[in-house]
Amino acid sequence: MKLSRTLEQHIAVFGESGSGKTVMVSSFYGATQEPQFLQKSLFHVVAGDAGQHTQLHRNYLGMRDSARLPAPNRFSGTSYSFSVKLKDAPDAKTMKSRPFDALRLVWHDYPGEWFEQDVSGPEEAQHRVDTFKALLGSDVALLLVDAQRLLDNSGEEERYLKSLLSNYLSGLLLLKNDLLDDGKPLVEFPRIWIMALSKSDLMPGMDVFGFRDLLTEKAGGEMDELRKVLAGFVAAPDALSMGEDFMLLSSAKFDADKIEVTKRVGLEMILPLAAILPFERHVRWVRAKQIPKKVAENLLDGAGTLAVALIGKRVLRDTGGPVQKLVGFALSADVLNAAVQLAGNKLREKNAEGLAKQDYLKAMLTRFKLDLDRGEEQKTLLRSLR
Repeated sequence: MKLSRTLEQHIAVFGESGSGKTVMVSSFYGATQEPQFLQKSLFHVVAGDAGQHTQLHRNYLGMRDSARLPAPNRFSGTSYSFSVKLKDAPDAKTMKSRPFDALRLVWHDYPGEWFEQDVSGPEEAQHRVDTFKALLGSDVALLLVDAQRLLDNSGEEERYLKSLLSNYLSGLLLLKNDLLDDGKPLVEFPRIWIMALSKSDLMPGMDVFGFRDLLTEKAGGEMDELRKVLAGFVAAPDALSMGEDFMLLSSAKFDADKIEVTKRVGLEMILPLAAILPFERHVRWVRAKQIPKKVAENLLDGAGTLAVALIGKRVLRDTGGPVQKLVGFALSADVLNAAVQLAGNKLREKNAEGLAKQDYLKAMLTRFKLDLDRGEEQKTLLRSLR
């Protein structure tokens, strides 16, 4: 987390060509520009680049109104910046007391072609390295599994899954020497790798548990090998999850003559995943594991501010311990734990309290936590317990 008055979070999306990455980001952004969203939401989502706003919105409208799919972005390695700007509270004191004013999501779309074929020469090879370096600040990475490809290999899904995961593995190994300075593992690197079923509308009978079981049965060994490769990139590899989190994604419901953009799955969890999941996971890792100080500081950068936004500024009993010394914020470890463990009725109470007091930051972040809980209840998300 990079902290100022804006809390910045990065998410990286990996998928082979045709897996739906461009459609996904267009559907995500376009839905936030609909009048219903603008009227009811506590925040606005604003593209950081005017050209990207136009392109993504045009892509979305083409799907919604003309059943026209966006053109694929081959070898583009695009990063999109979205500012999540809270609506102003009428109480100036409430606005002034916010720990931060906005959340910025940086969405990195890594070209699938670089997992499937060799680069054309030194210039493209360097572009591939530079593109990957740009996403090293991501806390969360999505590895897309294409539902259409699963259906194409029905009964022999392992053929596709083993090939897909082997391509991811090989692509990462090709980058390793260029990313590691003198072979030293990286402190900053995506540490939460979520397996995501894209185009999940094509497999309506598949819930997230079925998806997990399919991957484990057909390609469990390849997932384990991929985790070992990822562990070779990072300092403190115990603070890494791969093949432990799963989700379903669908950008719309696609028919021959229409695209129903309102029938989406999982995209409403992108912001909560980027904002809340790393905070919860990182605090748990630092509390449970012997993690080098430099790594722990990186993991907990901004965690204190997010905890304050979730539960308020009250200071709980000071128990000391490693978390308190590393947070860089005048809070006890108990405050961090209370924010991480906020759930159930207490979480709903905090959300209602934020709405009643027009503390839109608290209301938004507690809503994000509720969204993740709802994803698990609906069996479209499965989070690691580690």
